Amino acid sequence: MKRLLCTFGAVALLAGCGDGDVQEVRDWMKQVQRETVPKVKPLPEPKEFVPYAYNPGGAIEPFSDAKLLGEMARVAAANPNPLAPDANRPREVLENYPLDTMRMVGTLQKGGISYALLQIDASIYQVKAGQRIGQNHGLVTRISEGAIDIREVVQDATGDWVERKATIELAESKETGK
Repeated sequence: MKRLLCTFGAVALLAGCGDGDVQEVRDWMKQVQRETVPKVKPLPEPKEFVPYAYNPGGAIEPFSDAKLLGEMARVAAANPNPLAPDANRPREVLENYPLDTMRMVGTLQKGGISYALLQIDASIYQVKAGQRIGQNHGLVTRISEGAIDIREVVQDATGDWVERKATIELAESKETGK
């Protein structure tokens, strides 16, 4: 009897899952789809392109190096940059080497002046504050136990002379690990 009652309950539940009013909704959606007409504006006609023939005549090409260099020279003559290096100054020995080829290997004191010891290839050089160094118009500003502070003067993309800082730090010894 219990089994019959469970079967009857299951059949009653399944009967409740019938189609119901779903077919009515589907018919309404089809009708609305048939009656709806999309309204799309037509695209405007494209404008007629008229090519322009450029005739430079005797004018300087706007992107030429000659025009850029001429303008840079005119601006430089009107506003001399106080950071510009002295081209007539005799160059020092250490100005022939780039900074990345130099290694600081130590410091020493002579007569109350601090010197840094720089190794370039197999040679050792003594450097003090105020000395010129590197290929970018570098000037040694300070020497400490562990580093040399350098102020370089380089040209930026517009040709202006600007300062930048550089440092050469004390190199660690391979033998002691210091």
